[in-house]
Amino acid sequence: MEVRSSDAARIIGDKIASGSPPVPAIARTRLQVWFIRVCSSIVLWTCLVQLVAVCELWHPHLLAGITSRILSSAELNVDEEARLHSSSPPPPPLVPPRKYTSNGFLRVSCNGGLNQMRAAICDMVTVARLLNLTLVVPELDKTSFWADPSNFNDIFDVRHFIDSLRDEVRIIKRIPKRFNRKHGFIPLEMPPVSWSNEKYYLQQILPLFGKHKVLHFNKTDARLANNGIPLDLQKLRCRVNFQALKFTPQIETLGYKLVRMLQEKGPFVALHLRYEMDMLAFSGCTQGCTQEEAEVLKQMRYQYPWWREKEIVSEERRSQGLCPLTPEEAALILQALGFGKDTQIYIAAGEIYGSERRLAVLRAAFPNIVKKEMLLAPAELQQFQNHSSQMAALDFMVSVASNTFIPTYDGNMAKVVEGHRRYLGFKKTILLDRKSLVPLLDMHHNRTLSWNEFVAAVALVHEKRMGQPTHRRVIVDKPKEEDYFYANPQECLCEGTNCDSLRHGNSSKTQ
Repeated sequence: MEVRSSDAARIIGDKIASGSPPVPAIARTRLQVWFIRVCSSIVLWTCLVQLVAVCELWHPHLLAGITSRILSSAELNVDEEARLHSSSPPPPPLVPPRKYTSNGFLRVSCNGGLNQMRAAICDMVTVARLLNLTLVVPELDKTSFWADPSNFNDIFDVRHFIDSLRDEVRIIKRIPKRFNRKHGFIPLEMPPVSWSNEKYYLQQILPLFGKHKVLHFNKTDARLANNGIPLDLQKLRCRVNFQALKFTPQIETLGYKLVRMLQEKGPFVALHLRYEMDMLAFSGCTQGCTQEEAEVLKQMRYQYPWWREKEIVSEERRSQGLCPLTPEEAALILQALGFGKDTQIYIAAGEIYGSERRLAVLRAAFPNIVKKEMLLAPAELQQFQNHSSQMAALDFMVSVASNTFIPTYDGNMAKVVEGHRRYLGFKKTILLDRKSLVPLLDMHHNRTLSWNEFVAAVALVHEKRMGQPTHRRVIVDKPKEEDYFYANPQECLCEGTNCDSLRHGNSSKTQ
């Protein structure tokens, strides 16, 4: 509504007559109130600061005590919050760093699957310690069959790795910029000679750092000998393997959950059923496969140039004990070893070739078969999808914690898990003698060997293959045929070379 000027004058006159201030006077009053409040606040804060200063001068412990109580209360609340969200103990204090003059930087690119890379990392830490080098956090294989994009810190706790070894070797996350390819620096790139001892590294590798400063080992599998290595270096390999290489909190949390779920239902067997596509293609083993499946495996083998042998006769390989047991064969062996139908079995493996069709016989014999995909919700495993090494880490944790571990093929995981279980007190690990089992399986299948005879023969073959203390086999000039260090690190299991006193830690019984 429009207000005329005469009406406005009348309204203001009425307010003045009634004692009410005009509109501008109201604004001035509010401004005055705001100004007084600001000034009062400034005066009060000034007085408080002065009071604190005087108290600190005359009674320095008074405020300190008040502050200490406030901080203690806050710390208690934080500690209580942390306790509610984590049951892990506080980390131990850092060990003092080892002081040494570094002879150069060692970069390493690990090749293979998780456990092959794990052993290589242990070896490379040991080489860096021997040569007084600075080790760059290892790079993991992304180009192998599995094409896993995981980096070191996606699988292992990198800070724990660095801190726990700082008294042995200096480890850095990345190479200094001046040694970066972007700055024109080209490191010497080479694979060290396989199964080499400390003399090779001291006499042939160490002098190279005088000229190149940075060496990049582009292959690291089996580059350190099993035997003939000084005791302190052997023990360092164990320290890296058993203590420094700790999985990330995400992997450990889920791995421990799997173990807890299994243990709540009683004892369980971890069956490393290596009847997977990559292993069958690599080994050329097609026992139990259809003709179409065998052809697919053959074509896969031809796609990978580093799988050197192309034409492979499956029957010959199997008779030599060089093929993983089929799921059907594994079912018979487990029954012969005395495991009952109610035995809880965790399959520590990826996708079985032939899927559920090939697992039918095994599942009929042992209905309580589970896999991680059956125990965990899809959302829990989603973060590990398409990351085979992280999935393998979960299987590794369950296998190490199992009451009995049975690998159907002696690959890298089987060997490294075997070594861990020896380190933990010679936990039962049934090492299947496939070369002896093949003729027994065939004779039983052909009905020339009764079930009772088959059971007795299987038990006899494995009487001393239950993970008991034993000396590592040494074969001079044939390192590939020796017992693998990480499967039986005897130098780290007991004093000297006599482990007989620990024999009570394992039993030949299967139940």
